[in-house]
Amino acid sequence: MRLSVQEAPFDLGAESVAFAGSVAGAGAVVTFTGIVRGDGGLTAMEIEHYPGMTERAIRAIAEEAVARWHLTDALVIHRHGRLAVGEPIMMVATAAPHRGDAFAAAEFLMDYLKSRAPFWKKEIGPTGEAWVAAKDEDEAALKRW
Repeated sequence: MRLSVQEAPFDLGAESVAFAGSVAGAGAVVTFTGIVRGDGGLTAMEIEHYPGMTERAIRAIAEEAVARWHLTDALVIHRHGRLAVGEPIMMVATAAPHRGDAFAAAEFLMDYLKSRAPFWKKEIGPTGEAWVAAKDEDEAALKRW
């Protein structure tokens, strides 16, 4: 399992190929990449975190995914700092002998990272900046797990 909280951009193609190449015996690899959207004139997003605490929280989420599903491996990359519209924010990859486990674990990771990983997000647009509040729909997504 590899987890990274980093400011630097990552190459999702290279990360996907490297992950898929490292999971001998897996019958399925699922990847997801979150990208900064330009909704409502958004020009950038700034993501803050507490080093150490954030990594521990992500590790706990990933360990739960590995315990709940039959995974060969998992990868989580999450960025912090100022990100422009169109830049990747995060990437999740899961590998499993069968696709059901790989898809379910990837969705679990995405839902829990969005709601439980301690990141603070600020949207930046032409008229100002605003912190992003927790959304009811994100909390509701956790109930299926």
